[in-house]
Amino acid sequence: VQLQASGGGLVQAGASLRLSCAASGRTFSRGIMGWFRQAPGKEREFVAAIRWSGSTYYADSVKGRFTISRDNAKNTVYLQMNSLKPEDTAVYFCAADGAQRMAVMPHEYNYWGQGTLVTVSS
Repeated sequence: VQLQASGGGLVQAGASLRLSCAASGRTFSRGIMGWFRQAPGKEREFVAAIRWSGSTYYADSVKGRFTISRDNAKNTVYLQMNSLKPEDTAVYFCAADGAQRMAVMPHEYNYWGQGTLVTVSS
């Protein structure tokens, strides 16, 4: 199983980015897919997740600015990030698991992508 994340980059504060994560080797259409991020010197933190049913959950720090979505036909999850702030700077990781429950902790996900760097300048 592989998760391939893409879409990171360097942007100015207030800009938008869209991250994508394509899964191969297994389908997660009945599972959960999510995004985490890790800033230098900090622990990996939950950003957003979407269940197979389409229900979503967001960290308070991104609620109202980020939107997670998925295309089950493409086995892909997206993270639309608007109104980016310098504190959003981090390596963003996509994650997936076959479990159907909502999951916000890293250990609840069995599959991880390689990460994509998002840098927001002030």
